[in-house]
Order: sequence, then C-alpha cells, then structure tokens
Amino acid sequence: MKLLRFGEPGAEKPGLLDKGGKIRDLSSVVPDIAGPALSPAGLDKLRKVDPASLPEVPASTRLGPCVGQVGNFIAIGLNYVDHAEETGLAIPTEPVVFSKATSCLSGPNDAIVLPEGSVKTDWEVEIAFVMGQAAYRVEEKDALGYVAGFCLCHDVSERAFQIERGGQWIKGKSAPTFGPLGPWLVTPDEVADVQNLRLWCDVNGKRMQDGTTAKMIFSIAYLVSYLSRFMRLLPGDVVTTGTPAGVGLGMKPNVFLKAGDVVELGIEQLGEQRQEVKAFG
Repeated sequence: MKLLRFGEPGAEKPGLLDKGGKIRDLSSVVPDIAGPALSPAGLDKLRKVDPASLPEVPASTRLGPCVGQVGNFIAIGLNYVDHAEETGLAIPTEPVVFSKATSCLSGPNDAIVLPEGSVKTDWEVEIAFVMGQAAYRVEEKDALGYVAGFCLCHDVSERAFQIERGGQWIKGKSAPTFGPLGPWLVTPDEVADVQNLRLWCDVNGKRMQDGTTAKMIFSIAYLVSYLSRFMRLLPGDVVTTGTPAGVGLGMKPNVFLKAGDVVELGIEQLGEQRQEVKAFG
C-alpha cells in the first residue's frame, strides 16, 4: 500500500493511493496514518478495504507529511562513505545519531522557507523508515518486522547553524519546513529490496545527488536494532537514514540554496518531491 495524508497544514486527513494513481479518502476507516493504524493489525485492516469504495480526492489537493502524530524524528548522519568523504569527516564506526524537531515536518511539495539569518541551507535526499510497533532491544534479523513502511525524506540542513554555532546538530536541522516527508508511506510488501533503491536530487534542473541505498554504511535493519539498544522506538517514530554524496557543503566552492531555487528529489518505488525555496518573512 501507499498511504498518505492530504489537506491543509494541521488538518490533514488519511488517504491512500490506489492502483490507478488516484487519491482515496480513508477518513471513514481510520482517524489518521498514525499510531495503531501503523501496526501489523492496523495495516491488515487497511489492506482489506476496497479503494474503489472510498471517496476520490481531487488530484490538485495538497499532500501533507505521510505520517501523523510523530513522536520522535531521528536522523542518521554520515551513513554513506562518499558523503563522509566529501565533508572531510571520518567514516563512522557506529551510527551518528541526532534528532530533528517534529515541528520541521512538512508536505513533500511545500515550500522550503529559509530561516532568518540563513546563509548555508543545503539539500539532502534520504530514505526514511517509520516504526509500526514498539521496539526495544530487538535483534537485527527481526528488525524489519517492526517497520510499517518507507518514505522519501528531505533532510534540509542549515550548515552554519549545524556546524559553526556549537552544540548539537539539531539546531541546523529543525527550522520549519526542514523535514518534507512523503509523498506516501510505502509498506514493506511493495518494496522488493530496500537496500537496493536509487535516490537522486536535482537543484534548478541540475543533478546534484545520484546514489543507491546499497551503499549505506549501516542498513535499515541494523539501524532499527542499534537504536533500540538505547531507546524504545514507538509506532509512528520516523528515522531518516543519511544521504549520499553531492550536497552543497561538499562542493568546491560550496553551493547553498537561495530564494527562487527549485529542489526536486526522489527514490525509486517511493515517489518524488518538489520544493520551491522562499526567503524568510
């Protein structure tokens, strides 16, 4: 299934994408794509629904973040060798873990708004996974069974806030609109091999990133197990898993986003996003 949320910001409704590419309204079935709806039983309930029996939603309707009521938005840094190398940092021997504020979540085609004082806002195409069950101290071999689905995430990053202001990376990762998620949450049965998906990012029509999840240092199964050693992951938690080479910080000279730029990104089988960059205010 391809699950989604549609409508005005803060008032999104649950939906799904049918086989014909039409958005269908799930409001009569579940209150949101969140919590219990993401559990194995919740997903089985949704699979039994005939999409043709659901109201069709106009194609022009705004899409919101594909998951609601997110408790934790966790991110993994430097998870591709080529990206670690382009930033000049050591290849990690354990996952680099940080957080993004959940208030940065936005729809896949919403504008990116540069925060006040931003001079180094950067792009990062990433694959994210969403938890469907609580997970604490799970084994890697069992880990993917706790995952409700996968989605495209744009880990927008303000590098000056992240690197030059001291403290934790979260400061450069959490401005409003810095977490476009979706267009949809794709359940694992529709993804043949999550560790062999192509992902890419274009800025103003120029290909900047072109990678594959096959080159992740730490696989998604490993990350579920690893994170569960330190915290209890809960249904609806989102974990975005790092980006391949090609970010603006890695270019010489550096290239960063400015008002008027257009960012387009995608992951095969998981969909595409498009964002216009706007100035603060």
